[in-house]
Amino acid sequence: MRSLEYRDALREGLSQEIERDENVVIIGEEVAQYNGAYKVTKGMWEKYGDKRLMDAPISEAGFIGMGIGASMMGVRPVMELMFYSFAYVAWDQLINNAATVRYMSGGKINCPIVVRGPANGGTGVGATHSHTPENAIANMPGTKVVCPATAYDAKGLIKASIRDNDPVYFMENTMLYGETWEVPEDDYVVPIGVADVKREGSDISIITHGRCVVMALKAAEVLEAEHDVSAEVIDLRSIRPLDEETIIESVMKTNRALLVEENRPFCGVDAQISHLIQEKAFDYLDAPVKRLSAIDAPAIYSPPLEKYQIPNVDRIIKAALTIG
Repeated sequence: MRSLEYRDALREGLSQEIERDENVVIIGEEVAQYNGAYKVTKGMWEKYGDKRLMDAPISEAGFIGMGIGASMMGVRPVMELMFYSFAYVAWDQLINNAATVRYMSGGKINCPIVVRGPANGGTGVGATHSHTPENAIANMPGTKVVCPATAYDAKGLIKASIRDNDPVYFMENTMLYGETWEVPEDDYVVPIGVADVKREGSDISIITHGRCVVMALKAAEVLEAEHDVSAEVIDLRSIRPLDEETIIESVMKTNRALLVEENRPFCGVDAQISHLIQEKAFDYLDAPVKRLSAIDAPAIYSPPLEKYQIPNVDRIIKAALTIG
């Protein structure tokens, strides 16, 4: 099978949806003539024209609000944030408007909008450009939050997100854009809310999402080769809805859980999962659930310290080996 970079897989998914549905449009800062800040939309403006790809002014509150209004009228906008850290500028629109309109209208109005962009640290862009807000956004009923870790999942999930009738907040990682995976040309969809067992194991479940999945898979190889530990790696893919069944089945099998995320620890996604495990699989645990998160501070500007701040392979291995 052919290999594609993560950004190219995203572009293929976006292009297939534009060609499938005349209501799909892409709006964002520099998505058209400049091909996108990270070249995810490269060549699309030339191919599909001004009516399908539109550059927006540097005003997230303005253009996200415009997209939400358009989605209520039948358009299916895909809004690009140059950094997901800028979502806070449009917080009222994303959380107070898009997430609640179906409830507030008694189900008469849907908001089929996708808001996508990179949400990660580790690239030396500072504390105001390195947020990972999946936990904060997933806290709000009415939202769906997805974090694809591979090019295959990025293509399948962006297509599922565009076809969804609720707002989907789609979080990528700039350090994955240039990574390659096998991706079929087919028109396939990865369903939202379904986790994936990326690696089978029997001694410990490493439950994670986003780029940390890649780190966890590398750590699992070392744990197997050097420490005779068989680690199962669960890729959540969706934060909300959360695939509780896959998490619980894995923990019941391995009897140990290590939760890994780039989020900071306080009120992180893994706090929710830790509670889920103690509630539904407590009697199956042979050791306490362990969490490995980013060090609890704004993104550190020093590159060596920032690389250590977020989970890496060595930190995952050390954390796994502390579980009895």
